[in-house]
Amino acid sequence: MKAVFKNAWPYKDDKMNLPVENVETATPFYVDIMGFEVVSRGDSPQGSVVLARPDIQIGLTENGGDPSQEGCAFEVDNVEAAFAEFKANGLEKEISDFDIEKNGDTDWKVFYIVAPDGLCYWIGEKQG
Repeated sequence: MKAVFKNAWPYKDDKMNLPVENVETATPFYVDIMGFEVVSRGDSPQGSVVLARPDIQIGLTENGGDPSQEGCAFEVDNVEAAFAEFKANGLEKEISDFDIEKNGDTDWKVFYIVAPDGLCYWIGEKQG
């Protein structure tokens, strides 16, 4: 069972302009491991790709930004299903437990992954 991705929020400015050094080498992780599909590609003024899962989109861009300082938070309907999907697709990450984080009045069951390009992703499911 695949997780439903409900929302995507950027850590900083723009989920459609996430910095990567090389779009071509970064894209396979998102397609093969995270289950995104390529919607479009561009090369002007710099290399870029738009990636989608049903109901959400993100964009990777060769914009000179620091990927270690950027990423997205993804709200999913089932965080354990999301992790299982990524693992089944080849994610090489072990996890002993999911964390519970509080954001405002909402508790979230979460895990993090860092893509090979350096971008960090928070995957969370609302609790209660």
